[in-house]
Amino acid sequence: MLAKGNKDATYDTAQEQESAVLVAVPDKRQPNTTTQEYLDELAFLTETAGAQVVKRFVQRLEKPDIRTFVGEGKLAEIKAFVNHSGASMVIFDDDLSPSQLRNLEAELKVKIVDRSLLIIDIFASRAKSATARTQVELAQYQYLLPRLTGLWTHLDKQRGGGVSQRGPGETEIETDRRVVRDRISFLKEKLKDFDKQSVTQRKSRTGLVRVALVGYTNVGKSTIMNLLSRSDVFAENKLFATVDSTVRKVVLDTVPFLLSDTVGFIRKLPTRLIESFKSTLDEIREADLLMHVVDISHPSFEEHIEVVNDTLKDIGAADKPILLVFNKIDQYNPEAEAGLDPEGGFEDMNPDEEEGTLIRPTLDQLQASYMAKMHDPVIFISAQERENIDELRALLVRKVGELHRQRYPNTLEYDEAE
Repeated sequence: MLAKGNKDATYDTAQEQESAVLVAVPDKRQPNTTTQEYLDELAFLTETAGAQVVKRFVQRLEKPDIRTFVGEGKLAEIKAFVNHSGASMVIFDDDLSPSQLRNLEAELKVKIVDRSLLIIDIFASRAKSATARTQVELAQYQYLLPRLTGLWTHLDKQRGGGVSQRGPGETEIETDRRVVRDRISFLKEKLKDFDKQSVTQRKSRTGLVRVALVGYTNVGKSTIMNLLSRSDVFAENKLFATVDSTVRKVVLDTVPFLLSDTVGFIRKLPTRLIESFKSTLDEIREADLLMHVVDISHPSFEEHIEVVNDTLKDIGAADKPILLVFNKIDQYNPEAEAGLDPEGGFEDMNPDEEEGTLIRPTLDQLQASYMAKMHDPVIFISAQERENIDELRALLVRKVGELHRQRYPNTLEYDEAE
């Protein structure tokens, strides 16, 4: 803003940070700690997208309200807070139907964002390569297509009688739909071309064992990639810091292999994003070994493991050898109450009788239990503090060597110049 009466003053062109209200509608049987963890993750997503969280609302229902998702009473509470605080958007931790989206926008008079749109928006800001940008644009149009209805309802009253019952409003909607469908078809063809290029690139690397880093978002995959490959892959303490897949040749103790860093997974990852990122996920499908990185310091790390395993099943990569890598051991606090945040109170949290203050097991106990129940190797590290990295390198050398000997049984040893 230009200072009054000061002709030499400058304009402040910085955009004001948007403020967001978060809304969750959990099942009545969901524990409060779980609800809070999910809202913490939604808050992290919101901050990654560049907005500031000013309030959280929780409405426990057997099933979401078909019209407003939260019900009339809770909607009135949210509306009162939005009007009082001047919040610029309301973000829901679930996907909204097109009709729910329209009803909420009409009632609250602010931007309404559901979980899928929020994640797609973050992907759009992170995508750097032509392939990733095309993949994100396809996901955006696929999200938009079913939500076009109602954008032209102001023209509906102009509809005339007679032979043709289609008025200008309906015609405009159909025109928009056709434009979007044409764009979707164009982007799919464009991705096919990118996919052909990727296939050609991957065929040229078939002589080397391929290792892919997989895991929940923000578990430290890119940091591990940088440590092992001595590269400078972008790493940041935000969700989806990596959207583009990165492949580097790594040589450890004269053992060469290809290491790829891929997009992180997340709870309720939009299906349209998985479909759009097919060529990126092919790096996982065609890998010989998966390094599943887990943030051991997160209270819900076991649920994160399940989310990743389920996603691997969805993309047809669950049968591959897996090296489970528990990262961030330097941040693990066994004395912290599992899943509880002393500053995390928010609207409408009901006490759970079955919830106690469970103390988490020690790192040694976790290590013993996971090593006992897992068939594949397990290792505990801190990529940030360089703890147990030499052990990780030695384990990788052994696993890659085994895979190479299976592929080339007559080869006695690696040639460093391969």
